Amino acid sequence: MIELNQEQLAQALDVMRAYLAAPSSVEGKSLIEYESELDSQRVNVIENELKPAISSYLTSEITLAEFKTKVDSINKRKELWGFKGIKGQMFFNMVLNVADDLVECDNQIKSSIQLPASETLAASKINTFIGYVRRIGDQHVEAGGTKQGRPNVASVPFFLSYFWQVLDREVWPVYYTNSVSVMTDLNLWQPTGDLASDYIAYKSLQETLAKVFTNECSRTFTLYDVEHVFWFKGGKPYQGGKPAVKVSSVGEDVAFPDITIPIPNETKLRLPESYVPPIVAILPEMVRNEPYLQEAARSSGTSIERAVEKSVDAAFTILGYETKLLGQGKGRVADGIALSVDDSYAILWDAKVRGDRYSMGTDDRAIKEYIVTHSRELKKRRGLRNIYYFIISSGFADDYDDAIRSIKMETDVNEVCLVEAEALVAMVDAKMRFPQDVSLGPEGLQRFFSVSGILSGELIRGTL
Repeated sequence: MIELNQEQLAQALDVMRAYLAAPSSVEGKSLIEYESELDSQRVNVIENELKPAISSYLTSEITLAEFKTKVDSINKRKELWGFKGIKGQMFFNMVLNVADDLVECDNQIKSSIQLPASETLAASKINTFIGYVRRIGDQHVEAGGTKQGRPNVASVPFFLSYFWQVLDREVWPVYYTNSVSVMTDLNLWQPTGDLASDYIAYKSLQETLAKVFTNECSRTFTLYDVEHVFWFKGGKPYQGGKPAVKVSSVGEDVAFPDITIPIPNETKLRLPESYVPPIVAILPEMVRNEPYLQEAARSSGTSIERAVEKSVDAAFTILGYETKLLGQGKGRVADGIALSVDDSYAILWDAKVRGDRYSMGTDDRAIKEYIVTHSRELKKRRGLRNIYYFIISSGFADDYDDAIRSIKMETDVNEVCLVEAEALVAMVDAKMRFPQDVSLGPEGLQRFFSVSGILSGELIRGTL
């Protein structure tokens, strides 16, 4: 197992204690109680659905295509692993899409997802499958396929470890991007780029932390529990996202903000852990209309609304879109436009500053008018296939179904997405950390826009 020095142990234990002390958003339950219930659901799904499906596939009772469909169906009904995302089901789909020889593909997947007898064999399976995925991806491009359609070998450790954990959850942790990122940020471990070796080191670190946490608090920590600790630190998926910038009372930890606000000398400063630039990181607090940011905006000679628009535009620019900020005071227009010309779609977006949740229906008529104007121009001049309309705010009231339906019926937009500011920040974070893994097209971000409704930070963190 990996040995941690005193500083690393202190870092890890601080995160564990914060997790244990965290309240739950579910009334009457602690976070640990809530997640224990989720783990019980996991075990039930594993024993009654996933293990039988894997067994049926490995014994050739069902075909590879049937197995892929069954795994997809289970994970859509039971969203307990984040397998629906880019490194899971989407990777699975892409492998089958580019494989010319399905018999070879079947053999490769069967061999790879079978439970390894040792860490040495696990590393060998990862390397072998990486070689296969790289080869079929190269053949796909050489035959005229797009680079975007080529499966990413960086997805292999997550993909295989998902199946290994299903088969033995006490031995094999899932190689979650979130856990890797948080452990790296805390300097508990640094990946080398050798995916097989990195997974084995990750497994060793998870085992070490399970023992350290168990000894510290006199309760047994499983691999699931270690996973929950780092989900809490990296994103708090069951609690909502953590503030990007915090300016607090004397004695509390704060991140360095990108605004000039007096901070008492006694206040401790800590270096920011996020990869997200301050202009985007501060967005969730700005759309919540925090009073100290209203004052900061006034001191900067602008309004909080205009500052939010600039932050959203910066986020889309970082993600790789061609952007245009339209802004306030220009009549019935959207706040901005983000284009992905290569993928033939545009995003029309509006940002809404609200201390409480934004409710649809208050300005639907104006929205429909400028959607019609913008979408006609975009389709005529740019020849785009798809137009998406985003409202970006702190949160959303539940009364949006009729408003969305009306907008879709009366305009040319394909979908209406209610985007939590935390979700946009999470997209930027994923793009900054793993730029090659996060594309703008249908196998990347566009996939999130294909269904109308709320796009949450939890969904983005759990998928990317």
